[in-house]
Amino acid sequence: MDPQAVTDNVLQRKRKLTYVVIGFIFLLSGIEYAVVLPTIWMYLQELDAQPFFLGLVLSAFSLTELLAGPLFGYWSDRTGQTKFVILLSNCFEIAGNFIYFVGISKWLLLSSRLVAGIGAGAGASIFGYLTRTSSSQDRVTVFAMAMSCRQVGLLIGPAFNVFLRYCNFNIGPFHVNKFSAPGIFMCALWTLMQLMVLFMFYDLPMKPPEALEKENEPLLKQTENLNPELTPSYGTINSTHKPSTEDADTTEYSSNTCSPTSQIITCNPEHGAQDGNCNNIQNATGFVREEIVTLLAAQFVTLFNQTALETLVTPLAQKYLGFQDLQNSLLYFLCGIELLIGFLAVRTLSPCSSDRALLIFGLVVCIISCIWCLVFLAKPRGGYGLLMGEFVVGVFLQILGLPFVAVPQVSLFSKLTAENTQGFNHGIRRAMGGIATIMGPLWAAGLIENLYIMLGVMMGLLLLVTVMVGASYKYLLEPINTEVHVPR
Repeated sequence: MDPQAVTDNVLQRKRKLTYVVIGFIFLLSGIEYAVVLPTIWMYLQELDAQPFFLGLVLSAFSLTELLAGPLFGYWSDRTGQTKFVILLSNCFEIAGNFIYFVGISKWLLLSSRLVAGIGAGAGASIFGYLTRTSSSQDRVTVFAMAMSCRQVGLLIGPAFNVFLRYCNFNIGPFHVNKFSAPGIFMCALWTLMQLMVLFMFYDLPMKPPEALEKENEPLLKQTENLNPELTPSYGTINSTHKPSTEDADTTEYSSNTCSPTSQIITCNPEHGAQDGNCNNIQNATGFVREEIVTLLAAQFVTLFNQTALETLVTPLAQKYLGFQDLQNSLLYFLCGIELLIGFLAVRTLSPCSSDRALLIFGLVVCIISCIWCLVFLAKPRGGYGLLMGEFVVGVFLQILGLPFVAVPQVSLFSKLTAENTQGFNHGIRRAMGGIATIMGPLWAAGLIENLYIMLGVMMGLLLLVTVMVGASYKYLLEPINTEVHVPR
C-alpha cells in the first residue's frame, strides 16, 4: 500500500477520534448544566441563601470562564498543545464539582462554580482547533454539530436528575441527597473524560513553514491591480472566479479596511521579530472593525437575555405554577429537545442560506419572544391553564431563536478574524459571552419583582443589536480572494 495513503488514513482516523472526544466534552458541559440548574435554587434555599445569591452563584461560573478562556486560547495558539489545555481544564471541572458535592455552606457552593468555570475556559481552545481543522464552507456544519452535542447533554441531563433525586446515602462523612448528588455524579463523568482525552485526543501535526513555502510558490500568481495604492491580491493559477456584485463589495471592503486575513499576507515573514510585532498589532486592531464589534455585541446581548430569562424561569415557575425539581427537570428536557431540533435545522439550512440571513432570522425571533414575555409574563393574569400556556409559549420562542443566532455568529466570527490566532480570538468572543452570563443572572435576580424594567431593558438591547446587524449587513461576509489557497 502507498505509504502516503497509509499516513492519510492514520491522520483521518485520529481526526475522527478527536472529534468524538470534542463531542463528548460538549455533551458533558450540557449534562452538567442540566443536572445542576434545576436544583441549585432549592440547594441554596436549604443553605439559607437569599434570592440574590442565586444570581451570584450562576454568574460565578461565567466569571472564571471569562478570565480563563483567552488565556487557554492564547496558550493553545502559541504551543499547539490543545490536548494538554483540555486535560488541565478537566482537572478544574473535577475539583469544582467535588466541592459542589461537599456543599456545606452557600459560600462553598459559590466557590465550586468559580473553580468549575475555569475548566469551561478550554472551550476557546476547542473552537480554535475546530476552526483550524475545517474549511470555511463546512464551518457552520462543524460548529452546529459541536453545539448540538451540548444540546444533547441538555436533553439527557434531566433524565439523570430523575434518578439522582432519589439518592439518600453516605460516602464517608458526606451525605448524598438530591441536591449534592449532581456534584459527585459530574465529578465521576469528568474523571472518565480525562481518560478519553488522554487516549483518544490528538494534536494533529502542522506542516512546517518550509513545506508550506515550497507548496505555495508554484501555485501563486499576482493578479492585475489597476490601482497601485491597493495591496495586490493573490489566488490559485487556475482560479476563474469572478466576484458577483455582493462579492465585489466584500473584496473592496477587505482591501480598504485591512481584514486580518489579508494582513497575514502583507506581513513579510523574512522580517523575523518585526513580523511578530506586525501580527500583534493587526490582531489587536482586527477586533475594533465594525462587523466584529457587531458580532461581539450580538454575542453579548443574546447570552445576556438568555441567562437572564433562565434565572427568571425557575422562581417564576415555582411562584405561579408550583414547579419543583421534577417539573423543572422535565421543562429543561423539553427545552433540550427544541434546542437540538433548532441546531439540526441550522445545519440543514446552512448550505442554502447565508450566515447573516440566519442571524437576522434568529434576532427577529428573539425580539418576538421578548415582546411576548413583556406583555404576558411581566404581570401574569388568569387561571392556571392560561398561565401555563403563556409561560410555555414564551420559553418556546426564546429557545427557538437561540440556535439561529448562536451558530451563524460563531461561524462569521471565525471567518472574519485571523486563522493563526483562532484560539485567542474565540477566547475573546467567549469572554464577551462570559460578561453577558455574569450580568444576565445578576440583572434578573435583582429585578425579579420589577419585570417590566428587567424585560424592557432586554428588549432595548435586542433592538439595538438588530440595528447594528442591519447597518453592517454588507460586511458580514467571508473576505474574497484575500488568502492563499493551498490544496489539501
